[in-house]
Parts: sequence; C-alpha cells; structure tokens
Amino acid sequence: MVLRSPRACMSLPSPSQWKYDVFLSFRGEDTRIGFTDHLYDKLEWQTIKTFRDNEELQRGKTIAPELLTAIEQSRFAIVVLSPNYASSSWCLDEVTKIVECMETRGTILPIFYHVDPCPTYETELIKEIVEVVWNKVHPTLLGSAKNLVGVDFRVKEINLLLDAEANDVRFIGIWGMGGMGKTTIARLVYGRVFHNFEVSSFLANVREVSAKHGLVHLQKELLSHILKKESTNVWDVYSGTSMIKNYLCNKKVLLILDDVDELNQLQILLGEKHWFGLGSRIIITTRDQHLLVTHGVEKSYELEGLNEVDALQLFSWNAFKKDHPEEDYLELSKCFMEYAGGLPLALTTLGSFLYKRSRDAWTSALDKLKKAPNRTIFGTLKMSYDGLDEIEKRIFLDVACFLKGYNKEGTIEVLDSYGFCPRITVDVLAEKSLLTISDNHVCMHDLIQEMGREIVRQESYEEPGRRSRLWHRDDILNVFTKNRGTKTIEGIVLHLPELEEAHWNPEAFSKMSKLRLLQIHNLSLSQGPKYLSNALKFLDWSWYPSKFLPPTFQPDEISELNLRHSKINRLWNGSKYLGKLKYIDLSYSQSLTVTPDFTGIQNLERLVLEGCTSLVEIHSSISVLKRLKILNLKNCESLKSLPSEVEMESLEVFILSGCSKVKWIPEFVGQMEKLSKLSLDGTSIKKIPSSIERLIGLISLDLRDCKSLTCLPSVICGLKSLQNLNMSGCSLLGNLQENLGEIECLEELDLSGTAIGEPPSSLALMKNLKVLSFRGCKGQPPKSWHSFLPFEFFAGKSSGPKGLVLASLKGFCSLKKLDLSDCNLCEGGIPDDIGCMSSLEELSLSGNNFVSLPASLRCLSKLWELNLESCKSLQQLPDLPSNRTLHVKADDCTSLKILPDPPMLSSLYKYFFRAVNGFRLVENNEGCNNIAFLMLQKFRQGVCHSVLKFDIVIPGSEIPDWFSNQTVGDSLMVERPPHLCNSKWMGFVLCAVFGAQENPDLLEFDYFGRHPCGILCYLEIAGSYQFSFPIPDAVLHHSVGHVASDHLWLLYFSFKHHRYENFLKDSCSQVEVLFKPFCSVQKNTCLKLKKCGIHLVYGEDVEELNRKMNQSNSSISLYNAMDVPCCYFEKSSDAEGAVVKRTRKHCDEEEPSAIGSSESDKESLRKRLKED
Repeated sequence: MVLRSPRACMSLPSPSQWKYDVFLSFRGEDTRIGFTDHLYDKLEWQTIKTFRDNEELQRGKTIAPELLTAIEQSRFAIVVLSPNYASSSWCLDEVTKIVECMETRGTILPIFYHVDPCPTYETELIKEIVEVVWNKVHPTLLGSAKNLVGVDFRVKEINLLLDAEANDVRFIGIWGMGGMGKTTIARLVYGRVFHNFEVSSFLANVREVSAKHGLVHLQKELLSHILKKESTNVWDVYSGTSMIKNYLCNKKVLLILDDVDELNQLQILLGEKHWFGLGSRIIITTRDQHLLVTHGVEKSYELEGLNEVDALQLFSWNAFKKDHPEEDYLELSKCFMEYAGGLPLALTTLGSFLYKRSRDAWTSALDKLKKAPNRTIFGTLKMSYDGLDEIEKRIFLDVACFLKGYNKEGTIEVLDSYGFCPRITVDVLAEKSLLTISDNHVCMHDLIQEMGREIVRQESYEEPGRRSRLWHRDDILNVFTKNRGTKTIEGIVLHLPELEEAHWNPEAFSKMSKLRLLQIHNLSLSQGPKYLSNALKFLDWSWYPSKFLPPTFQPDEISELNLRHSKINRLWNGSKYLGKLKYIDLSYSQSLTVTPDFTGIQNLERLVLEGCTSLVEIHSSISVLKRLKILNLKNCESLKSLPSEVEMESLEVFILSGCSKVKWIPEFVGQMEKLSKLSLDGTSIKKIPSSIERLIGLISLDLRDCKSLTCLPSVICGLKSLQNLNMSGCSLLGNLQENLGEIECLEELDLSGTAIGEPPSSLALMKNLKVLSFRGCKGQPPKSWHSFLPFEFFAGKSSGPKGLVLASLKGFCSLKKLDLSDCNLCEGGIPDDIGCMSSLEELSLSGNNFVSLPASLRCLSKLWELNLESCKSLQQLPDLPSNRTLHVKADDCTSLKILPDPPMLSSLYKYFFRAVNGFRLVENNEGCNNIAFLMLQKFRQGVCHSVLKFDIVIPGSEIPDWFSNQTVGDSLMVERPPHLCNSKWMGFVLCAVFGAQENPDLLEFDYFGRHPCGILCYLEIAGSYQFSFPIPDAVLHHSVGHVASDHLWLLYFSFKHHRYENFLKDSCSQVEVLFKPFCSVQKNTCLKLKKCGIHLVYGEDVEELNRKMNQSNSSISLYNAMDVPCCYFEKSSDAEGAVVKRTRKHCDEEEPSAIGSSESDKESLRKRLKED
C-alpha cells in the first residue's frame, strides 16, 4: 500500500458551492469491507463530508448518473487503486470522469492498495490520508494562507504551551482585545494538531451562540461534534454536563472554545481537568483575562498587535492583493496602517474596502475616519463595551474621552472623587482588554478609544451640548460661544497645544448643573464665568481669567482645585469647610498675594504655590494641616517669612527652592519622620535649625546656592536615612564636620563650588557613597591638616597655588561617579591609587593643569566615561581600561600628543573618542589614526565581532581614500551590490567632514557659554519597504560647536541586534546616509557639513580593505589635505612602548614610511624622537 502525493498543489477553484469535500472511488470487492470502511468513517469523524457509492445502487454496464453528478459536486477525489480496480469498467468510467473534472485542479489523491495490510499499518495510513485531506479542505475556513501575516510566530508560541509530548491535561488561554486575531490563531493551531487526538471539536462564537440560544444549545453542539450526530437530546445543563463528562473522560481530546465571555460557559462545557483523558488539550479564546484566571487556566498567551512590517504587509494583501503597496500609495498606506494600530481586523477591513479605489477615494476615506469609525470595526469592538455594567461603562467612557495616558494613581484619584470605585473597575477593564496599564499609566488602543468616543457622539450627533462628555475643540467652542450647554453634560476637557484667545458667553455654565469634571488648558478668556456647578469634583483651569471664583460657587464636593497661571488674587475670604478637598495647585498665579485660611480643609494633602511671585504671606493655620504631604513654595520670590514652627506629621516634601528673601526656616516640632525631601536651595538662610535632627526619615537635603550659609549643624550627622546631600554653590561654606562620614546611607554628595579645600578624612567611611563632586573646589588646604590624618587621605601643603591635592582614594570602593573638574589639579595631584576605585564608572577631570595621568587608570574595570576636556597641559594618556564601553572626551586638550594603545578589542562593545581641536595629535604622531584604523582592521579580521559601534572625532579635512563612496555635501546614497545578496553584511562605516559656519559670532551661547550645536546621523533604508531612523548614539553634542577648523567624524555602526536587522540583511537594496546639523537654542546652527562617505562592511571584502588600509598613501590620506604635517607611530617591542613623531622638517626631507616598515626605519625614527 503506497500513498502518493497529488500531481500538483491542491489549489482551490474559483468560488463554487461543493456538496462534498471528497469523492471516494474504490473497487468494492477489494476494499469495501475493511480499509475503505475505516477510511470513510475516519473522514466523516473529522467533519470531512465524503461521498461513496451505495451497494444498493443499481449496477449496470454504464456508470450511474448519480455517481457522475457526485464527482462533479466534489472538491477532491481519493482513488483507492487496488489489484482488481482496472478490471472493472465501472471503476474505469469513474476514474475517467474524475480525471476529466479534477486533473487541471490537481485535486486527485491516488492510493495504491496492493498488499494485505497489517492493522497497525492500515491505521497509520488512514491517519496520514485524513491529515492530508484535512489540510487541503479546511484552509478555506481561514481564507488564502498567503494572506495570513505574522501568525507563524504566534502559533509556534502557543504550540510551546501545548507541549504535545506531555501526558497531562492542559487548559490554555488566548486573550486580547477584539479583532486581534484570536480565532484565526486558534483555527490554525487546531488544523495543525487535531489529527493527534481521538476527539476534536472547535466551538466557534461561544459568546454569540450563548446569548442567542442559551447554554444548552452549546452543549448540544459540542455533543454533536463528539458523537457525530446532527442532534442530541439534552434536557438541561446538568444532563448536558453529565453527558460531556461521561463521553470524554477516557479520551484524548482537543477542544477549542472560541470567544468565551462568561464563566458559566466554561463551567458547563469543560468543567475541570478530570473530565478529559490524559494528553487532552483545551484552548479558550477570550477578551477577558480574569475569566481564565478564575477558571484556573494556568497557561495563557496575550495576543498583541502586528509590528509595522507585518501590518503593512497584511494591509497590502487586502488593498493590493500583493505583499507591498503600490509606490504611489505608500504614504497613504502608512497612514491607514498607523490608524489601525496593528489591529488585524482593522487592517483587513480597511484594506479590502480600499481595493481598486482611486487615490482621491483613499484620501476621502482617511478624512472620513477622522470623523466616524468604520462600522465593521466599531461593531466588533463595541461588543466588549456592551458586556460591561453601568459603573464600568461610565469609567470606560471617562478614560476614552478624558483620561487616556494619565498616571494610574492620578486617574484613580479623579474617578474616586466621583464615587465610582475605580480601583477594581480599572483592573476589570484591563482584564477585558479595554485598556492596559503600561509604565504605571492608563493606556488604551486608539481604536478602542475611538469606539468609546463614538458611543458618546451617538448620544446626540447634531447637538454637542446634549452629550455627556465634550473633548473636541470645535464642539466645546460651539457650546460656550452660543450658550448651548445642558444638564446632560458631565465632563468637559479642552487641551489646546498653544495659548489661544477666545470670547465665551459668561452665562455658558449656568445650565450645566451636573458638571463634575472641568479641565481647560491654554485658553485665554476676556472674562470669567458667572456660574460654576456646585457638583464639580475636579476643577482644573489654567489661565483662569477672574480674580475670584464666582460668588455663587459652593465647592462642597470639590476634591481637586487646580488654577495654574490664573489671575486669582485670593481663593476666598475667611474660612470654608471643604472636607473633600485634597489638592490645591495655584502655581504661577502671579496675582496671588495671600493664602486662604486652611482651618476648614483638614484633609488637604497637597498645596502647590510654585511661582506665585506676589505671595507675601502664608496663613498661620497651615501648621494645623495634619494630612498635608506636599508643600511646594518654590520661587515665591516675595515671600519673606514663614510660621515660626511647623508640626505636620504627614509632610513628605517641603520645597522652598528659590525663595530668595527667606532668611530662616521654621523649627520642626513633634514627630515629622515622614519628611523625606527638604529643598532649601536658593534661599538666604544663614544656618540650619538644630531641630532638623527630628527629621529622621529625611532622604534628600538640597542646599544649593545658599550663598549666606557658612556651616552645618553638628546634629546633621545624626540623619541616618540621608542619601542625597547637595551643597554646591555654597561659596561661604569652607569646612565640614569631621564626623560627616557617619552618615552611612549617603549616596550622593555634591560640594561643587564651595570653599572647601580640606575635605574630612571620614568621607572614605561612606561605604554607600556613589556620586562625589568637588567641581570648582579650589580652596587651599590648611598647613597643619596632613600631620594628623590617620591614613593620609588628603595631604595639605604649606604653600603653593590653590587647588585640591589628593593623596589617597582607596576607601571609595562603592563610588561610581567622581567629578574633579576645575579643581586646579596640577601634575601629581591625582593619587596613583585611583585604580583602586573598583566601582567607578564616570570620571571627570576636565579643566585641570596636570601633564599626565596615573598608569593605574587602566585598572578601572567598570569605567565607561573619561572626561578630559580643556586639560590644556595634558600631553599624554596612559593605557585605557579594556571595558565593554568606553567614552573618552579630550576636546581642547591642546597639548595632547601621545595616545595609548587601543583597548582590547575582543571585549569591546562601544568605543567613542573625541578630540575636537586636538591638533598636536596630528602634528606629532599618528595616534588617532592608529586607533581608528586598527579598530576597523581588527574588526574586519574577526577579532572583535562584539563591536556594535565605534565613534571618533579628530581634526581632518579629507575622507579616507578607502571610502569608495564619498561626495561633497551632507548626504550620500549607495546601491547595495547585487552580488552581496547572500553575503554576511555586518554594518556601515560612515565618515563626515564638518567645520564652523562663516559667521559664528551671530550665534547664541547656551548656559555654559558654548554654541549648543551638534550633528545627527540618519539612515534611509530602501527595499521592499522604506524606513528612516537615526543611528543609535550617532550624535555629536555641544563642544563640537566651537571647532577651530575642519574635523573628521568616523563611525562604525553594526545592525546586530537592531530591530530591522533581518530586513537590512535580507531586503535592503539602497542606503542613504544623512548628516544633519542642529542647534538646541535657535534655528541657525554653527556647524556646516562639507563632505561625507559611506562604506558597507561585509565579510567578503576583508582582504581587499586590509590591503587598502595598509597602503601608505591610503593610511595618510586622512591628513593629506590639512595644512599640518603628519607621521606614523608603531608600538615598540619594549614593555612601555614608544611613540615616533615627525617634525615638519622630517616630513619635508623624506617620504613617510608606512605602518609595517623595516625595523631599521623604526629605530631611526625612535632616535629622532629622543632627539626632539
């Protein structure tokens, strides 16, 4: 018995209504009893409708008309060719008709039956036949397989959950929002594994069938699948449950329950795991994740939207009947793709609707979608809304209309003020796939949001004032300018991107008696409202136009009052009892002069008065606010005095930053252990009260720019929870307590710009200290300090220039960031044991006067950033650590001549070296050239395949010769060579020459006195699709804005691990690089791109590029166009190495030698170096 594959692919014919799936042709006397019977039963069992002739059919010399008709009405034919098949004229007539009808379609499956089969072999053969036929018959349930995009990965993931080898019973859930393709994925899984089970059933549309016909109907449908009967007697759910359990308890079952929305559907259809035999698998698709959890489904798979590539492909299959858009429709296709948000239902519906329509029709359809959603999409998504209770519906509509994108806790607080029990309801909506919580924010798919807003619009299409919620600018302006508001309105939210002026009817709020939410941003009105609803629970109105709230406004229900940038002079006179008010924010209300009496608002939790520049007085009743958590008085510049003492047991944050006229702060009374942040920066305080010791929970103390502060109280060392102490800019602060190191929890200490020259030795005891800054500390240490330091932590000098002179850094084992910039450190000022700082990641030494750095720098195994900018005396660098990532900034190191050997390339991941205005490097040696080209060369030889990027900036004005693609200007396009289609393409080497604009004096400076200019690098990739994206980390910032001459930017970018890696390797045909200058403070930029180049890096060109890079003329081409001489250096054989430099005279006298020249030449150059 041999099973042969069909002659051609069993492709489906043009639309026809087939009566039978399979016509079974056989010689009755050979196989009717036995093989054919078993095959027929198995086909019928798997719902494959099969025709076979009846023994009672009248046999004659010619084939019966019934059989000819049955053949014509069958999609496929199985011909069992047994030994006596050809001896029957009847069979020959059958097969002739079959060939006539089906040969061109390739839908004939011949089976050669010529041996006596053993029962086991026959069973396996029948199983294989049924599987083949099933896969040909049932794809029509899903449409054309080529139109199913992005499903393979998802099916594979679910198959992992199924784990066919495990001999247990498993319930698997597939959940996600409507239209995501749950049913499609479930059908695909079912079609691929059903043949491994004794019983299989796919119950579709459980939600719809249950709603229309009831649970008993569902049980009947399942039993009819199991028993292969069209009708089964089920009297009630209990008898149905018993029958299902009895029939399936000993069988290996595959059961799919599609679109389940109620727990009782699961309880009466699949109950518990013991209802099924070992090896059974039950798959449930639903929009409600919690339903799966409740029923004990341990393994579930969340189905998410398609990525951009798959989404465009799926849309194209429906809109163009191919896997990519027409060129003229690409941008429009992307617009529809963006609208769909990766939702397969929307992509297929919109694509099919747009098929064969004109561009004008496409544009019109897009405009229409902005006004009203597609009915099919809306109807599918709305089913989830229809299943909510009334409170869930109200919260869903509030989120869809107003609160999408807000912080979760803030959203819950707003909704809680309405009495909606939001915490549990938000969780329910997330479980029902109607919203998501991402990064602690309430998110919602755009089409779900549109569905919710359409529900509100349907309340009254013609009259926005008769809707419950308003959010659209035009609708709101229509209501308020024409006074068309009604009591139906519950919420209004108007967010304008920029400040606009408008003229509203001041009576417009008079009819909105049920208004509970009012939020208006960036609207400037000529006059304020005469009425506000007393039902308001949330009032957020920036630029509120009146000096006072309406006199009739009784905000008894108000929970949050935000009037930022308002013209409010005072909130109210006297005291008001507002027991529900928790938040007041009047920030930047510059007309506010006094705060209200707080006596009647005992539940106030947050008071924000930041930027109220006219505020001169804080009412004394503020000290009685026992539940106040946040008090923000930042930049209240006119505020001079505060209550003499505060006793706020709930206070967590107290901000006085920028209150420049405040000279003293209140005494802290009582238990205030919850206060974690105290910001006094920019005040005029001269001392800190000793009562600060009561703040035992204080984590952050900010004293920046307290110019009058001369010392700290001794009790500050008792703040055992303190983690951040910032005293930068306290220019009169010259001493610290010797026992400051007792603050063991301290993680960040900033002493920048203080007068401290002798830091206490106890700092080394801070085992948790991670950030330490002495930036700008140039004080002179006292003469006597070094005589009694126990371990010579700091050594003072009796005379000499001001500056911080360090002796030992051994104790700082936890330090990650050290800033010693502008400390007037001279040669030897950095301790040799700096390499002992085993955790150090960032080291800033910029603006100092040393000539060299300690060799132990190479031992900083975690260092990834070294800042040496403006170290104008620095002449050489030691060997650098061989870390995964290393950034070296050496801009304006005008004396730097000698660079170290490149770090170990085999471990390198990212390497950045920048030497803007480092001309001595070019004049004296080839150090930077060596690093740049050796790294590339090593990479090409396979030494450092881990490298993803390196980036070097050095003086130069020419693109290296080995860049075969280079041009004048800021952009360049190259074609990918055809012979590289199957090559190991690894990335790009890019190069740009840039310089200063002709009139830099016309440009503005930033806060640091720099031209805040830079360069971004973009790639435009074209192929089957087109993408544009900035190269990660490919950006030059700030200091490149003051280049003294032309500079060269050389960078390598690998697309290893990039999100478009596969596309770049497989489908990319064209690459365009664009270098784009930018300025962060103005439109004009101080930089000009002059030249650029691109080189494609791939495995096959290693030898060729190495040859080019080793040639002398190519190696020096980087500097040939400069007006400075150049030479090469080569590592010597001794341990320390040597650098060979060439003077202008030497370069003029003889030809330069290439890297790799003879030993005699090298020795000659070394001698000249010593002579120089």
